[in-house]
Amino acid sequence: MQKPATEQAEKLEIYDTTLRDGAQAEDVSFSAEDKVLIAQKLDSLGVHFIEGGWPGANPKDIEFFRMVKTIPLKHADVIAFGSTRKASNTVRKDPNLHALLGADTKIITLFGKTWSLHVTDALGISLHKNLELIGDSIAYLRGKGRRVFYDAEHFFDGYKTNPDYALSTIRKAVESGAERVILCDTNGGAMPWEIREICGVVQRECGVPLGIHAHNDCEMAVANSLVAIEMGIQQVQGTINGIGERCGNANLCSIIPNLELKMKRQALTNTLSHLKDVSGFVTEIANLMPNKHQPYVGDSAFAHKGGVHIHAVLKNSATYEHIDPARVGNRQRMLISDYGGRSGLLDKIEAYGIMLSKNHVKVDELVHTLKERESQGYQFEGAEGSFELLMRKAMGSHTSSFRLLGFRVIVEKKQEDGSLLSEATVMVKVGDVVEHTAAIGAGPVNALDHALRKALEKFYPQLREVKLLDYKVRVLAANRGTESKVRVLIESGDHKDKWGTVGVSDNIIEATWQALVDSIEYKLLSKN
Repeated sequence: MQKPATEQAEKLEIYDTTLRDGAQAEDVSFSAEDKVLIAQKLDSLGVHFIEGGWPGANPKDIEFFRMVKTIPLKHADVIAFGSTRKASNTVRKDPNLHALLGADTKIITLFGKTWSLHVTDALGISLHKNLELIGDSIAYLRGKGRRVFYDAEHFFDGYKTNPDYALSTIRKAVESGAERVILCDTNGGAMPWEIREICGVVQRECGVPLGIHAHNDCEMAVANSLVAIEMGIQQVQGTINGIGERCGNANLCSIIPNLELKMKRQALTNTLSHLKDVSGFVTEIANLMPNKHQPYVGDSAFAHKGGVHIHAVLKNSATYEHIDPARVGNRQRMLISDYGGRSGLLDKIEAYGIMLSKNHVKVDELVHTLKERESQGYQFEGAEGSFELLMRKAMGSHTSSFRLLGFRVIVEKKQEDGSLLSEATVMVKVGDVVEHTAAIGAGPVNALDHALRKALEKFYPQLREVKLLDYKVRVLAANRGTESKVRVLIESGDHKDKWGTVGVSDNIIEATWQALVDSIEYKLLSKN
């Protein structure tokens, strides 16, 4: 008998499939060790279920299940994922089912065909035979002492094509012992109003708790998941940052805070403030570029650039922020630009411990300098290291740690099929001492970086801690072709901090030099 929605509301389940469905995203490849690290992070967040992978299809996943058994998890159950048996195999001789049992998880998620098109065209079997595959596969795993969740693949497409057959597949799963039936929008083409209507029908037909598994091909995965929860669905599946095949999966980094903060439904146990940390951790392990504009957890989610916005937010953050960013582990940021105006600039200046009145002459000078630099192509939004140096110079509180006397960069290729050789020579003056050094590198930027470090590290040994983390080049005024100005953004870091710096020139090496110098000067600020 179906339990009332009020009782289900107390038992909302977060099912993470980052390690399986998320790993199917283009440009993502997790090692078994990566997956263990992510599983531990997900467990600390407090998700209820972690889908570890498909042991019947991937040897790497077999290794993960072996490794994760040695790791004590406090909150989450690890789940093995796989398909119903092949039509040509009995359950006892099906390699996939045996691999699922070999993963040694308490729960197995089994997917089967719901859409008649897939049964006849993809599997090439009868509709009745497909029901047999679903029924005896689940019953076999149940007979081996496993709990089974059933993923009704392509359920919404199947229901729209042949509702009676789609419903018969989930009835067969329940009759055979499935504890959960997950309704999957596998192609990601369903609309929220369709989800609402179909979930209502299935709620009346199905005697076990339901789940929702949505893909994002129409940018509806989060909306479809929330609508399903509103209709009484108990389990919501998704991935961290929404990574997944094609356009991705439902994004748990949006779903979870929407559930807790907007729908007032408890999804985690007082760990929502860890969400941004988990998002960044998965991005880093997956070796992806962070989506800074991602809702809730993106760096730009609570960043303000327009002067009117900044002025209002400084008075009352609710004017332009729908939640307190700290609730999801994020923070408010005031961006420095020619749109920002005095309020944002003063807020930034005060953040560095410098207190000035709004009408102080130095504020006017800095606003003028900032606007002039940005008109030349400088951008300080991702280069707050360069902005702090600019500000301190304008305030007269910064003295350069060294002076450039000259540099030269040579790129040489001696043969058509030979490798490039990059060499940089730098001459700088530190105090009264002139230092002249040369270095080679993987490219001109790398060589210049090596030569500058080599010249300065004897005076400032702390520079050995600094690493160049990222390097971006943007062509400005591209209509001038190879004569166009370029903007170079460099991200640097040490064992405890990261900072961005910027340079602009019609020569890429000069722009790089400016950003490199600012990076080093920023690191040495504490010395000054």
